[in-house]
Amino acid sequence: MKLFLFSISLVLTAFLFSCKKDKNFTKDHLDFSTDTLLFDTVFTTVGSTTQRFKIYNRNIGAIRIDEIELMGGESSPFRINFDGVPGDYHENIEIPGNDSLFGFVEVTLDVNSSTFPLVISDSIRFLTNGLNQYLKLDVWGQDAYFHTNELVADEIEMWNNDKPHVLYGIAAVGYPGLDSNLTLTIPAGTQIYAHKNARLIVYKSTLKIEGSLGNEVTFQGDRLENFYDDIAGQWWGIHMIQPQPSSIDYAIIKNGSVGLRVDTTIAATTLDLTNTTIDNSSFYNLNLVASPIVNVSNCHFGRAGIASAFLFAGGEYHFTQCNFANYWNGGRSGPAFLLQNWYQFEDVIYVSSVVNSRFDNCIFYGNALNEFEVDTLMGLEMNFEFNACLMKREEIYTYPNYSPSVIWNVNPLFVDPALSDFHLQEGSPVKDAGDPLFSTPLDIEGIPRGGSPAIGLYEL
Repeated sequence: MKLFLFSISLVLTAFLFSCKKDKNFTKDHLDFSTDTLLFDTVFTTVGSTTQRFKIYNRNIGAIRIDEIELMGGESSPFRINFDGVPGDYHENIEIPGNDSLFGFVEVTLDVNSSTFPLVISDSIRFLTNGLNQYLKLDVWGQDAYFHTNELVADEIEMWNNDKPHVLYGIAAVGYPGLDSNLTLTIPAGTQIYAHKNARLIVYKSTLKIEGSLGNEVTFQGDRLENFYDDIAGQWWGIHMIQPQPSSIDYAIIKNGSVGLRVDTTIAATTLDLTNTTIDNSSFYNLNLVASPIVNVSNCHFGRAGIASAFLFAGGEYHFTQCNFANYWNGGRSGPAFLLQNWYQFEDVIYVSSVVNSRFDNCIFYGNALNEFEVDTLMGLEMNFEFNACLMKREEIYTYPNYSPSVIWNVNPLFVDPALSDFHLQEGSPVKDAGDPLFSTPLDIEGIPRGGSPAIGLYEL
């Protein structure tokens, strides 16, 4: 009897196993959200942002991907990841019916010793139901000069402009405890990219930026994906501390925290700043601190999270034909322009002089109610004048420091501030309204100003 029951059990077990079927996988193929992942220019040794794509199963039934392979293998500059699992090879990945799977790709390039960008390519192979499908990977790779926490000038140095320069940490032209009285020259067309929190420091030394019209020297963050084109605070900025006489001509400084800061002076003139745009800084575009002596002409100080320009704790300022135009998106705590002659430290207020200062043919405007503020405490010399300027401010200043030629609270009629086009529309009130005695011969685009110059950066 026991033998009979055991035989019946074996028959039933065999029958049940013979009835069990494999999961019903579809015999179709995959769809992808793209056929090519294209990375913008990536510097050698600097990793890219992560790009992602989706793999779709458009069928009712589940699908099994037999193999996923990065064709370049371990030698590829690309790295792949599926469902949180990294690796160059994956197998037997299932996607339920009408579902999808995310894939992630990063890239880091080796130094290529080339002055020109190179295209590096690879692909990912997907084997499903005997069919191979490929997703292309392309990246533009660019070699660069890297400056990582280093003294970048040895007495006198000129940076080559054949490849970009990338800053990590502090790149110093003179530095407390290291050296001073050095000179760094940056020629026209040089592109400088700065990593997160990187800064260029000039300490008791000389900086010469020698850009030209159409061949400007550009400072910006080192993330080159389109997403970062207009993100403030990607790097710190340029910081000049007691600099020797320096000059910046035709530079573009953008997307920093404080675009350009100048502290104190040990020279007759600290800085000549001309034909330069500083824009989209998370704090200030221009910050002058503790009595520097500066000459500034044909410059644009644009969007900033606090103030386009903050002139702080005294100094000697000469500004001609400049725009202070703050159209920052979102809230901010300051005007386009702020002049303050005092500061407070450990509950003690200190006042510094503003001497021999002039602001001629300048525009102070933006999307806030007050774009111009002078906050001064008396006690020391306050010698400054605003002449032939356009200002936006709810309460009009009537002090002798403001000439009758100042235009208050009239729209300058920029072409399109939202697109950073600060040329002048026909009928602009600043056209022919400048003081010819204090104008520059040419505007930032090389257009002659003539006998009746416009107020601001552009003549047209």
